[in-house]
Amino acid sequence: MNEILVLALAMISGVVLGVFYFGGLWLTLLHLSRSRQPALLTLGSLLGRSSVCIFCFYLVASNGWEGLVSSLAGFTLMKLALTYRLGHYNYKEAD
Repeated sequence: MNEILVLALAMISGVVLGVFYFGGLWLTLLHLSRSRQPALLTLGSLLGRSSVCIFCFYLVASNGWEGLVSSLAGFTLMKLALTYRLGHYNYKEAD
């Protein structure tokens, strides 16, 4: 029972990390056209999002590879969900 709880929490952490990573990417893309330094915004966003996600995946992996796989599955599922949902977004209306 305890292992199932750990895997469920790892899956939830992957979903949260997916929202953080891909939601942050979406916000970065929305603000690129208004930025005075788009390269710095892009690089800073990438480094910040990636470092947080890698650190959190490292923490999840300390409980075993099963938790890491579960967390990566949640991350991937959230990527697919956000890609589907935000892929139909009209960027012209956001300006």
